[in-house]
Parts: sequence; C-alpha cells; structure tokens
Amino acid sequence: MSFDIAAPYGQLITTTVRLITWNVWGRFGPWERRETSIRAGLDGHDPDIVALVEAWDGQGARLGLPYHVFEGGYEIDGVRSGLAVLSRWPIGAHEVLRLSGEGDSAGNVLRAVIDGPRGAIQIYVAALAWRLEHSGERQRQVREATAFIAGTQHRRYPTVLCGDFNADPDSDEMRMLTGKSAPAAPGLVFYDAWATAGDGPDGGHTWANANPWAAPALWPNRRIDYVLSAWPRRGGAGHPVHCEVIGIEPVDGVVPSDHYGVLADLRY
Repeated sequence: MSFDIAAPYGQLITTTVRLITWNVWGRFGPWERRETSIRAGLDGHDPDIVALVEAWDGQGARLGLPYHVFEGGYEIDGVRSGLAVLSRWPIGAHEVLRLSGEGDSAGNVLRAVIDGPRGAIQIYVAALAWRLEHSGERQRQVREATAFIAGTQHRRYPTVLCGDFNADPDSDEMRMLTGKSAPAAPGLVFYDAWATAGDGPDGGHTWANANPWAAPALWPNRRIDYVLSAWPRRGGAGHPVHCEVIGIEPVDGVVPSDHYGVLADLRY
C-alpha cells in the first residue's frame, strides 16, 4: 500500500476516550470532604479512565468507575498511598515499576492495559521526584520509565503516559519526552495533550497559587501534570483533540486537591 500524504493515518477516527489524570494529595487536610469533592469533579466530567497520583488504598472503589487497580508507594498513618488507575472497562493486566531515587526523590510508574470496546488502551501513570532541584533525578526516572514503556507497549494500540511529573514543559526531563531534545528511549516521543489541544486560561497551570492548598508552598504557578500520548496509531488513535484543567472550583467550600487535574479527549 502506497503512502498517502493527505491521509497518513488513513481515515481519522471521530470517536474519543476521555482520560483524567489527577494528583489527589493523599489523606492530607480534610481528606474525607476532599474525596467528596474529587468524586463530584469526576462525576461532572464522566471520564472513561482515571489515573491518580497520591491515591490511597480503597479509594478507587468510591470514585464511581467499576474497575480499578492500586499500587502503594508509602504509608501515612497506616494507610498506603500511591498510584491508581480506574476504568469504565476491564483492566486486563497491570504492573508497577519502582524508579530510582531515595526518600522523597523516589518515583513509580503503574502500567495498566484497559480492555476497551475498540481495542486495548495502554496507560502508564507516573509520579516523579518532586523538589525543584530534583531535575537530575527526574531525568534518570524518565529514562527508566520510557525504557519500561518501550519494552512493554504494543505499537498497534494507543499508549498514554500521564501523571505528576513535577517539571515544567521547558525542563530537560519534559523535553526528552516531547521531542524537543534527544529522546530518552530511541523512537519514543509523546504529544503533550495541553500543548496540542489545550483549552482554557492561565497556561494550563496545575499547581497554582490561587489554590488555597498549594499557596502555602510559595512556588510559582506551574504546569506539572500531564497527559502525554505516543505517536498516533492507525486512524489517529491516541491523538489529543481536547484538553482542559479541572478541579479548580471548590465543592461545598472545599477545593479537591493541592493539584488541579488534567482532562484529555483522545481519538479512540
């Protein structure tokens, strides 16, 4: 079959999958009220897949989607906190990769393969080292995460890397992922859903001083949470067509988390 420059992916898919990634801040602050706000935020956007950072054990069963997996990274007051994937459709396989780093510079990636109605969706949700000075650690973690993805993904199906990267879009670690510098793994680059299809004010900041939970840290406003999709598959599968920031407004007087969430609609 010859290459068609006018339609390199064939006829484009018009249906989409809706994915939300959100750092939900563990069981800090008034976490029970916050969880109610998180559930309201998710219900209002009707996602198909949710990828959570700083989720807590047992939370997935309360957030409205029937299938969920959880991998804990640390304990707070005897309750495990970590990464979770929730899905409208069955989760066929999952595994976790512990990334390099000690103490608060450690990171993790949770892989979950969603058995969606139009083929598999490969989700990798990541949490990278969090301090401003941790760029070197995050670069190492990005190399480890992308090697993991390259070795486990199926190139026929959409591959999504999402979560809390604790890094600005122009950082070295994000440039490695988005094709702005040498890739962390050969041939593996991602579309940034906000850069491709972002809709909304304030540059898509997910850490913002307007958020009362984030303001005490005295950090600058930053975009540090992402939905990244690998090169589109046949029909453009995986290509972002819409992206927005969610969880900005309080629910019953409570802002859901210290991070805002990221919603993306991808061709599927």
